[in-house]
Amino acid sequence: MTTTYVLVPGFWLGASVWRAVADALRQHGHVVHAVDLTGMGERAHLASPATDLSTHIDDVVRLLEEQDLHDVVLVGHSYGALVTTGAADRVPQRVARLVYVDTGPLPDGTAQADFGGPDARAADERLVMTDGDGWRLPPPPWAVLAADVPEVDDAAVAALVADSQPQPWRTGTEPVALTGAWQRLPRTGVLCTFGVAQVQEMAKHVPLFAHMVEGDWTYVELPTWHWPMVSRPAELAGVLAAAGR
Repeated sequence: MTTTYVLVPGFWLGASVWRAVADALRQHGHVVHAVDLTGMGERAHLASPATDLSTHIDDVVRLLEEQDLHDVVLVGHSYGALVTTGAADRVPQRVARLVYVDTGPLPDGTAQADFGGPDARAADERLVMTDGDGWRLPPPPWAVLAADVPEVDDAAVAALVADSQPQPWRTGTEPVALTGAWQRLPRTGVLCTFGVAQVQEMAKHVPLFAHMVEGDWTYVELPTWHWPMVSRPAELAGVLAAAGR
């Protein structure tokens, strides 16, 4: 069976981060659209201080409509979850399943910058002001993040550095606006830096995690760092292929 996948990256990265996963899915006959959101990847030249979460949701909705895609497995990594949830909320009739890669759907009215708490947000805002011209969040030190991840070699780090772009900060601060239409869709959580038990425990106490346990969920644990498309692409492709069946 051929399945159509739309792959949406998180902060700083474009479609190229999905290359190994997309290639593996295509080798099995699937149709894959990896997305360069506005201002990212090969569309970096389109970034502006006005680029926000709504811009990126519009990007994905436009792809689904212009390509007339249906029965899509819509995959979001990290911040990309806000984008995919927002897009599915707009056109749920085009989506068969939502997949969240080391992330989850945040509640209506929440911004990505809310997730890490006020101290992390303040630190990011300082970086935006000092190193991002007041409107962009610089990429992280990939080599430092990957230092303890044996599956991520120097070539992979170099690719992350080369493919990264500063993230327009309004994408992180604009709250997502949801009607709830997306909640009718089945969803898969691919858990890398935390497990099922942690999700269930956090959901009891942290409102931001509430949607991680409400609804039609299937969980798959894939232990690795936060970017499994880099560290374990073959395994992630297998999880996505299973989710599309």
